[in-house]
Amino acid sequence: MFQDEVVQRRRWMDEKEYMDLLGATNLIPGPNSTEMVIHIGYRRAGWRGMIVSGVSFILPAMLIVLALSWAYVRFGTLPQVEWLLGGIEPVVLAIVAQALWFLGRKTITGLFPALIGMASVGLYLWGVPPLWILLISGLVGLVSRNYRRLLRLPVLIITMPLASLSSTTSASQPFSYWMLFLTFLKIGAVLYGSGYVLLAFLQADFVERLGWISQQQLLDAIAIGQVTPGPVFSAATFIGYILGGVPGALLATLGIFLPSFIFVAISNPLIPRIRNSPWAAGLLDGVNCASLGLMAGVLVELSRSNLNNPFGLTLALLSLFILVRLRVNATWLILGGGFAGWLWYSLG
Repeated sequence: MFQDEVVQRRRWMDEKEYMDLLGATNLIPGPNSTEMVIHIGYRRAGWRGMIVSGVSFILPAMLIVLALSWAYVRFGTLPQVEWLLGGIEPVVLAIVAQALWFLGRKTITGLFPALIGMASVGLYLWGVPPLWILLISGLVGLVSRNYRRLLRLPVLIITMPLASLSSTTSASQPFSYWMLFLTFLKIGAVLYGSGYVLLAFLQADFVERLGWISQQQLLDAIAIGQVTPGPVFSAATFIGYILGGVPGALLATLGIFLPSFIFVAISNPLIPRIRNSPWAAGLLDGVNCASLGLMAGVLVELSRSNLNNPFGLTLALLSLFILVRLRVNATWLILGGGFAGWLWYSLG
């Protein structure tokens, strides 16, 4: 859609410049679609264009999610709505599985990337925080791609306390707006890969570390982020609202998207050099493999608790078949899952 609008119809830039911007979005953390819009706005009209384009892209999704969040808080405890969401959640897991398969075919191109991905799954299920997994995998990718260059550098011994790799003990902490903003700010600043990797970070921070939301609420957040137009990161608006109302929604949205504006402002002038750097390419290879590992780890974890009944398992497998073979739009599939959940409740 961006390419058709910006290159073909409006001719704001040529194909080469567009592809340069697209490649640059893969080298910085954050939601690629949002950062692509911000890049285009920056190239078109500088700082003002960057802000206007980014806000215009985020705002519609945020307002729609706000409305759905209000409805969720108001009606979400009714049995009918619970079964509606019970039909959506297996579909979301199928969408994540399909995205994992599609991205994996492009990213896992050999034995070494596959080993990084499998190691990332194991580390996540073992309890290592996602940020550490991304950092370690990025360094492994950087070293593997540039080991001959590194041999020419002075030998450095880098140690990392093993204790820091263990996950924080799960314990519920009191809610605070400041912690809400900082947590989403951190996620927006370090998250690489598909928006579905967001699942791993939300699970680690809001379900396990802070204890502010349940796994069901996490899946509901991703479902609402998927069923609405705009980036999946708008799930932050949903979580912010159910925790702290409208102020919480605004703070969560600002926190998760703010790093994208900062990263684009810094990286846009450097794109010609970044795209040709073997160091950046190696780091990105490792991070992308780890991102897929995190997606797979969360998929395993959530499947255990959400596909433990015949209805959920059947709906998830059917949804995966429809996605892979028939290529139905995910939004229609989620709406169909919600209807199936409601129908199952009505008949049962």
